[in-house]
Amino acid sequence: MSSALDSCPALVLNADFRPLNYFPLSLWSWQNAVKAVFLDRVNVVSEYDNAIHSPSWEMKLPSVISLKQYVQVSRKPAFTRFNVFLRDRFSCQYCTDPFPTQELTFDHVVPRSRGGRTEWTNVVTACGVCNLRKGNKSTKEANMHLLKKPAQPNNHYLQEVGRAFPPNYLHESWRDFLYWDSELETS
Repeated sequence: MSSALDSCPALVLNADFRPLNYFPLSLWSWQNAVKAVFLDRVNVVSEYDNAIHSPSWEMKLPSVISLKQYVQVSRKPAFTRFNVFLRDRFSCQYCTDPFPTQELTFDHVVPRSRGGRTEWTNVVTACGVCNLRKGNKSTKEANMHLLKKPAQPNNHYLQEVGRAFPPNYLHESWRDFLYWDSELETS
């Protein structure tokens, strides 16, 4: 039974009913979701058909929960490899081709050996071929051009980009909160 329940994560929404994150999606395990319900930290918005029970009690597993207390989201996203890839839409900033995450690297526009720093404004997503080709050269020396100048994104931008890359699995009860594949009303 545990393996069936493991495929029942809960989508976590902030108190304003927006997901805490779009990419990676804000998901809690069924155990953490149930614990939060019992501790009265969340509201259950939607449920799975699956339930857990004891001899005298039963509870449907939450599929969507909202926090009772609003969590302030940091204005500045963490500087991580994944967030650089997300900012650059998982595309090499030199050849412009999209790649799976495991085939991407990041490149220092101004090489570290030449005083370049590891920061938002000097790091871009690169495929392995372009990264090797550029090597320790400037973009001019390598005769390579950037798709766009690197800049520090804000969380809103990363969330908007993240919406374009939905995860492999979306439960039907999540769609109205994520704006992926949801049918809109027409007037």
